[in-house]
Amino acid sequence: MFLLSCTSAGYQKSREAVANFYTSPLAPLEAKVDDRRGADQWRSQAIELCIRVLSNAGDKFLTSVSGLLPLQRPSLRLSASILNSITCWPEKSWEVDLEHLESLIDEKTSCLVLTNPSNPCGSVYNKEHLQCVFPGCKFHSLATLSSDVPILSCGGLAKRWLVPGWRMGWILIHDRKNIFGSEVRPSLIGALVSGVRCLIREGLVKLSQVILGACTLVQGALESILQNTPQHFYHSTTSFLKANSEVCFKELSTVPGLTPVMPSGAMYLMVGIDIDHFPGMKDDVDFTERLVTEQSVFCLPATVFDYPNFFRIVVTVPEEMMVEACMRIRQFCQRHYRPHSDDRNELDQ
Repeated sequence: MFLLSCTSAGYQKSREAVANFYTSPLAPLEAKVDDRRGADQWRSQAIELCIRVLSNAGDKFLTSVSGLLPLQRPSLRLSASILNSITCWPEKSWEVDLEHLESLIDEKTSCLVLTNPSNPCGSVYNKEHLQCVFPGCKFHSLATLSSDVPILSCGGLAKRWLVPGWRMGWILIHDRKNIFGSEVRPSLIGALVSGVRCLIREGLVKLSQVILGACTLVQGALESILQNTPQHFYHSTTSFLKANSEVCFKELSTVPGLTPVMPSGAMYLMVGIDIDHFPGMKDDVDFTERLVTEQSVFCLPATVFDYPNFFRIVVTVPEEMMVEACMRIRQFCQRHYRPHSDDRNELDQ
């Protein structure tokens, strides 16, 4: 198993720091100087590289609202792959609609993308649900699978270490049997070089050279960040996010026309909009545009995730700002919400 490494993919010392942080007896990692097998990129960019190198023209990728981010979806179009969205149930913590999933699978299906915990939903699928998604399969940790099944694992500093904006991430290759080194697959790189086929490892290296690569300054700090961050930092971060999520959920649960979904992880909370009760607003995009114009509260419309009539809230702001934002959202909804005639009759009675 190797941490991807090459000149375009970051300094050797940085790659060694990541390999040392993630290595384990079940899934050992190393960063060799003479191995051109690596990428030190922004995490979302790293995911994009994996998608590009693994996808073939005509392949079908299945994902849900909790799967690929909007900026990763064009990668599939570039490689002429097909993306199908799976229905999820917000009222069941965004669990996958298993019947819909089964109906989408055919001989062209090459990949099912689930993100756990997820952006934008904040959902965390439990072991039981994952076993339903993969029926008849025994649940295994990725570490134990890595001895037989090749795995590309992406990570980065932005979320866990709260170092956003520096575009620092990585791809770990778990491939003890050299499957990625021997299997030849068409890829975007192959298309760019007149149909030449590339190995998975080689393709990742070449794709990493398309962009500028990781920031030199934060690479210099990477070893210290990974080795010296105290455990209470992680606990403090998760406690803060949980408390803010609870505040936001409680405040918005009583707002007419809105249905917040309590997250189980990540930094986000999704809110459903009963758009029929807001005349003059045709969808979540209209709703959020009006909200930011009138109340100076910006929320991301979930249409960008192919899940209309929801919006995403980021719960990383201080608690007093979260309370203020929820109050403004309440004022906006009270001003624009219109009950149906049946609702009025029930209220009168």
